[in-house]
Amino acid sequence: MQREKVYIYGKHALSEALTNTPHIIKKVFAAEHALDTDVVRKLKEKNIPLSPLKGEAQNVSKDASHQGVIVTIDPTDLLQDLKTFLGLLDMSKNPALVLLDEVQDPHNVGAIIRSAAAFGIAGVLIPQNNQAQITGAVVKTSAGMAFRVPLVSIGNVNQTLGILKERHFWAYGLAMEGSKELTQEKFDAPAVFVVGNEGEGIHKRTLELCDVTLSIPMHPRTESLNAAVSAAIVLYSWSLQHRDALKI
Repeated sequence: MQREKVYIYGKHALSEALTNTPHIIKKVFAAEHALDTDVVRKLKEKNIPLSPLKGEAQNVSKDASHQGVIVTIDPTDLLQDLKTFLGLLDMSKNPALVLLDEVQDPHNVGAIIRSAAAFGIAGVLIPQNNQAQITGAVVKTSAGMAFRVPLVSIGNVNQTLGILKERHFWAYGLAMEGSKELTQEKFDAPAVFVVGNEGEGIHKRTLELCDVTLSIPMHPRTESLNAAVSAAIVLYSWSLQHRDALKI
């Protein structure tokens, strides 16, 4: 099967990829003088092909601010499998994970990854089907954090939750009508936060598998929050009880 080619763009995205995950970079296209000599040297050291930008800009969105730099990556090289990831996870620190349940908007996925990085989350679990995958828009919105936070490819969401619960993770579903307010929860066990689809929320069966459904207290004039905003609030709340997660 042919592996997918994804474009990312901009000097910052290239810098993050080159520093953290150079193995995913397949080729760099750059306008004249767009890259400084240090970046060019690193590309040569890692045997990453560098070519003139020319017509490659037409392969990315017209709205993309590429700054004269376009990079092709293989997103499958960025994703880990669940078994490998869990084998390396330090359970002694009561880690937290984010599990996406058919989040469709790439900008939401990117924003959630960025929040996961900001608040010390150990990994973001991404289903292979019916879910926005890693694209240039995701990487751009994540501000390069897609290259820093472990991203884990999973199959069935419910089966994954079962595996995590066997490993003593406490499953939290983010839901408007959650049974418990976020401010009332003590996060004293390994946690996995399930973020549902923008329109439909978390699937019913998946919600039933969650140990707790969390709601965010809001002013009555507001009906709901964006999926990425909700995730950021919940992850921040978790981090307040796990200050060590914010340290290197």
